[in-house]
Amino acid sequence: MVGLNEQPEEGQIIAVGFYGSHLKVSHGSMGGWDPFGPERLITKSTANVLFELDGQPALSIYKKYLGEFSDELPGSALLFPLSVKLSENDEPVVRTILSINEDEQSLTFAGNVPTGKYTRLMKANFDRLIEGASNAATHSIQTFQKPDLAILISCVGRKLVLNQRIEEEVEAIRDILGTATAITGFYSYGEISPNQGFNSCELHNQTMTITTMSER
Repeated sequence: MVGLNEQPEEGQIIAVGFYGSHLKVSHGSMGGWDPFGPERLITKSTANVLFELDGQPALSIYKKYLGEFSDELPGSALLFPLSVKLSENDEPVVRTILSINEDEQSLTFAGNVPTGKYTRLMKANFDRLIEGASNAATHSIQTFQKPDLAILISCVGRKLVLNQRIEEEVEAIRDILGTATAITGFYSYGEISPNQGFNSCELHNQTMTITTMSER
């Protein structure tokens, strides 16, 4: 439900624009997941549904690597996302598994997994996830120090995985940005950010994505 100077309604979007000759904007986006196993080629997929890896049923391969955690699917899939390399020169993006289909031996993700791209399994490491949040903060201040505002977007999947340790994400970021920076944010079902630099944006899953602003 969204509204501006009127009753909130469904299907509306509010855009907020910032401008000014002194405005500086930067960003950082990191996951912190540990990759494991070999790279595999996506040989059959449709949008966000993955059917085959290296010509074999995707769910069968996924279960083999999960071991005892395969009995807890689809819930345990939050602990084992996939990384997908969308282009040769860019860093991989993280893709969260939303559901599985035993009949089709397929996996459904919270973002597209294009045919012909390479993917690799990833697993949760709590300390590395928090380190990922810290690294995102470090990247977000590479172009300027001491931002006035930091907007933190953390995936709800990270919240479910880290559980009671989730506050350590914010504490790690506060250690990097300092006490003078105002911090706000929310949990999301996907994050939009360039992989690095100021290239075009990509959809990410299970990352900490930070936008920093300064008007000094």
